[in-house]
Amino acid sequence: MHNAALLAPEARRRLELCLAAAAPELAPLPPRDRQLFELRLERFFQNLDDGLAPVYGRRPDFDAFLERLAVTMARHYRERPEPLKLLDIERDLTPDWFQHESMLGYVFYVERFAGDLRGVMEHIDYLEELGVNYVHLMYTLRPREGENDGGYAIRDYRDVDPRLGTIDDLEAVCGELRERGISACVDLVLNHCADDHDWAMRAKAGEERYQDYFYMYGDRAVPDEYERTLPEVFPDFAPGNFTYYPEMGKWVWTTFNAYQWDLNWTNPEVFLEVVDIMLYLANRGVEVFRLDAVAFLWKRLGTDCQNQPEVHDVLQALRACSRVATPAVAHKAEAIVSPDDLVHYFGTGRHYGKVSNIAYHNTLMVQFWSSLASRDTRLMVHTLREFPRTPASIAWGTYVRCHDDIGWAVTDEDAGAVGLSGADHRSFLSDYYSGQFPGSPARGAVFQHNQRTGDRRISGSLASLAGLEFARELGDDRLVALSIERILLGHALICGFGGIPLIYMGDEIGMTNDYRYTSLTEQAGDNRWLHRPYMDWQKAQLRSDEGSVEGRIFHGIRHIVRARRHTPQLNSAYSTEVLDVDHPHLVVLARPHPLGELVEIFNFSEDHQRLDTAVLGARGLAQPFDQLSQSFVDVSRGSLSVPPYGRYWLV
Repeated sequence: MHNAALLAPEARRRLELCLAAAAPELAPLPPRDRQLFELRLERFFQNLDDGLAPVYGRRPDFDAFLERLAVTMARHYRERPEPLKLLDIERDLTPDWFQHESMLGYVFYVERFAGDLRGVMEHIDYLEELGVNYVHLMYTLRPREGENDGGYAIRDYRDVDPRLGTIDDLEAVCGELRERGISACVDLVLNHCADDHDWAMRAKAGEERYQDYFYMYGDRAVPDEYERTLPEVFPDFAPGNFTYYPEMGKWVWTTFNAYQWDLNWTNPEVFLEVVDIMLYLANRGVEVFRLDAVAFLWKRLGTDCQNQPEVHDVLQALRACSRVATPAVAHKAEAIVSPDDLVHYFGTGRHYGKVSNIAYHNTLMVQFWSSLASRDTRLMVHTLREFPRTPASIAWGTYVRCHDDIGWAVTDEDAGAVGLSGADHRSFLSDYYSGQFPGSPARGAVFQHNQRTGDRRISGSLASLAGLEFARELGDDRLVALSIERILLGHALICGFGGIPLIYMGDEIGMTNDYRYTSLTEQAGDNRWLHRPYMDWQKAQLRSDEGSVEGRIFHGIRHIVRARRHTPQLNSAYSTEVLDVDHPHLVVLARPHPLGELVEIFNFSEDHQRLDTAVLGARGLAQPFDQLSQSFVDVSRGSLSVPPYGRYWLV
């Protein structure tokens, strides 16, 4: 027990309690399996204890809580299928598997990609052709009937939406993906559950145990105190943060929608329930959990109830549970927050590198669209240069768009640093991408106009926001070509930044907005369905025709992906530097590496731009070779010509 010897006496005592509690569950296993669990528990107990003690450690039943947690982890470890135990050992030996430069993610609603879970297996060849080895299966677990926030109001965490299949189908899909070298990601909604979840139904029936799973108040006094500092997530169709339920005579905390009840994470029973669910799904073959809405987990009066310190304690403890019982699993934090808040989801200070493996780089996405609209990269360069440093053990999820809307996370301070008005720039971006700005080729729609703050988020597919829908309507080949270059620019950026690039379904063939949602009662009020189309498999057939728009985009992205696989500088363990080259239309990134630096250049304008080659010489690139075109570039004239929306990866 070498690791145990390093623990403080009180923590060592608690570890021994946990080992003793787990022993009966582990007894049926072969000695080596028992020893593996015990070694992992000893190795990660400090992380577990450091996460749980600040949150629940003052409770008189803390020891009993830890013993129950140890039994839960041991039971799921005992039940873990043998192929997954082998994967655990593989990941023990390669804990940086998700950081490799070969990683490529693909994100889709199961129903819209393949009809159901079994249908996914019919299209794995397509994923392999693109180079995908990580798949986010969206809207999988069983949601409430009717409105369900796009599947994020979970009725049953241990079951699948019946329209998609069964939990056994999910296990079969995860297994087939794993056999083909593809890791499956599933959403685990942590902040809330549906109002018809068993916990909520039992709370409505008056069971005090389950009422304690939520935040409930007999009058408006406390909710009104909280509302003084709480923002509204969906001001248009879900104003306020509390909903009255007359059958209980209580107000329930509902941050997102009236039918999504916020879970009370101050109650350790909630933690135990979630761990049990998480390990159950991991044993079904889920390899990555996208932890949804994590910023909202902890409530504190007088704050916006986001990003509270206890959130990072809870997430560190959840991560430690996975590392003990299901080590093959990675955690991805869905925290769309400011950079200063975001880095805490990887872990800073005493949490350093212990919280989540992956998080979304929302800032990169926002700045891509900002620079594309303005043709000015100065805000992007400034913002990314100011971005806090992160642990070397993590990976960004990089993306140009996702299933959700785009919020213009541009602070007044960052805008002011480059001579802009934050409010005016955010307003310009909303006008530009909703097609209201004169000359804009974008075809998006305003989502959730907040009259009080002026905030106007944007819905729309990548292709429509990049001008392809508009260009094809006009039948203008030049505009079509420019829109394709914008799409490829975005993918070269997310593939070149480091991390796991995430392609949203249909973007690889230029699918545009789907306006049919307006005729469906459950979707008509939420224009995010504009950019959640059904996969057009007829268009996908055109990918083999490199003269078609679909083929040009597909082959362009696949070419970028293949270049990425042969560029070791793009391993996530190496950092990205944003160079200030004093050029208003270019973004230049550098990635130091033992094999030599990678310098990336991106042109955010429709005109040729030139870059002084002294920038390259200063980074040791006397004779630069472009990984994307697989050719040397001409720097003999002292400057490098970058074509419209051009991109270089130079080594």
